[in-house]
Amino acid sequence: MKVLIVGATGKVGIHLVSQALAQGHEVTAFVRKPEKLGSLREKLRLATGDALDFGSLVAAMSGQDCVLCALGMPLLNKDGLRARGTANVVRAMEEAGVRRLVCLSALGTGDSADVLPLRYKFFLVPLLMRHLYADHELQEQHIRQSGLEWVIARPANFVEGPRTGKYRHGFTAADRAPTLKISTADVADFMLKQVEDDTYLRRAPALSY
Repeated sequence: MKVLIVGATGKVGIHLVSQALAQGHEVTAFVRKPEKLGSLREKLRLATGDALDFGSLVAAMSGQDCVLCALGMPLLNKDGLRARGTANVVRAMEEAGVRRLVCLSALGTGDSADVLPLRYKFFLVPLLMRHLYADHELQEQHIRQSGLEWVIARPANFVEGPRTGKYRHGFTAADRAPTLKISTADVADFMLKQVEDDTYLRRAPALSY
């Protein structure tokens, strides 16, 4: 399958690239700084651009079967770049006729806020993560308002670790409390599985160990 990875040099994006290549997908990496891909550059198609530049996204979108969006920003950034970039991704996909979108969000967005423990709800989120969640809320809104075949992944806190394939997904506050941790490699594993799996079509499953 031909997949376009937006945010290909980020914490999750770099795993998306390496795992997609290992699975035999034809990968196009949409990046601002191709050198961050290292030796992976030799195995894929490069599309240099910025998610805030609609024209560069449209140019990269031609012929793709699926888009994996893994845009990231520093925790305290207030510019809403995930939402603005994702809005461009959605519009470029609709213009190019690409239907499948798998997008990275965060646990705690939307109805998954119920899963978070009290220290997150009443301290960490309002004091430290307010801008992050506002960005994700608007990002998800752009996706839900589209006519695309979308899946939104909402992972818990990122940790270093290998791809294990052993993690929980689709749980709710009624289930046993999660660890609130998952490796970026396992987040990429889940996102790639959604490329052809309709289990979570137009849903936003939570992810954690």
